[in-house]
Amino acid sequence: MKVTDLPQHWEQEKQTTERTHEYNLRLPLEDAARVAALAELYPDRSESEILNDMIAAALDDLITQGPLKDRLADKGK
Repeated sequence: MKVTDLPQHWEQEKQTTERTHEYNLRLPLEDAARVAALAELYPDRSESEILNDMIAAALDDLITQGPLKDRLADKGK
């Protein structure tokens, strides 16, 4: 999924996804405000779900293009 596909994804019905690892993430205040605004725009999605989707989409983008393509694709297997 691409980052630009996320708004359409967030408008669809939620799918339950198992989360097996937890991270503690510190964001600059401006970025935290943007995530909070997205959560307001998509009330069925929590800030955590939005961040999970954004990270997954960014990783997908890195895997499909750029110099890290081969290294990251091997890690996903």
